[in-house]
Amino acid sequence: MSRRPALAVSEERGVRTLHVGGEAIQSSMRLSDPFALELDYTRCMLAFLLFHPRPRRALKIGLGGGSLPKYFWRRLPWLRMRVVELDARVVKVAREQFELPPDDARLRVEIGDGAEALAPECCDLLLVDAFADEHPPAALVSQAFFDAAWLALEAPGALVMNLMNDDPKLDERLQRVERAFGGAVLAFHALYDPNVIVIALKGAPPRFDWDLLRSRAHALERRYGLPFTRYVPRFRRMNRCDAQALIIAAQGGGA
Repeated sequence: MSRRPALAVSEERGVRTLHVGGEAIQSSMRLSDPFALELDYTRCMLAFLLFHPRPRRALKIGLGGGSLPKYFWRRLPWLRMRVVELDARVVKVAREQFELPPDDARLRVEIGDGAEALAPECCDLLLVDAFADEHPPAALVSQAFFDAAWLALEAPGALVMNLMNDDPKLDERLQRVERAFGGAVLAFHALYDPNVIVIALKGAPPRFDWDLLRSRAHALERRYGLPFTRYVPRFRRMNRCDAQALIIAAQGGGA
């Protein structure tokens, strides 16, 4: 039987941090504002709202300290979220030390294998942020998983995934997502953290005009106080585009 990674919680300068399997940061929470998104990459993951502005049903694989579920619970009251976490100890720590709310009509946390949690059209937002020993579990970056992710999404829908920018298999993982989603995949580097945010779209238009994205970014920034206007130009670096629009490849999709 494999040894479970050690869990540790540290505190410094008013920020509480969860570590899983080493010193790497899994989640952070500012004690004076526990429902805010403390880590840059978690804020960047909300860039999906530029393309899929009002999700209704979310499935998140990987809980950590519960930063995104807490934020959605507080700021997106129309969204129902199911979270699947493999390690029951993580759920206990999130409840006891990171102010994760109890389950209710809009939030449900389950112990289980995220790779087995997908069912056809079970959500229109799928968030994947799970690591084991600083690497994503193999089952969550396989071609079979991404094919199942495409089937799990209603259209329009979005898969949002956190990867590390120094991952030696980053290109391979992105290619697998592209195969599953018919090429309708966007990626951008987080503003400060060493992360790459991947957004794969189902049922999206073939292109998004830059003017539309900038307009949406300003509105989202006013509403949520997050730097959406800084995310938009980031999409120029890793994705197909021209002077007028960000280009979303035609989608075949599916396994």
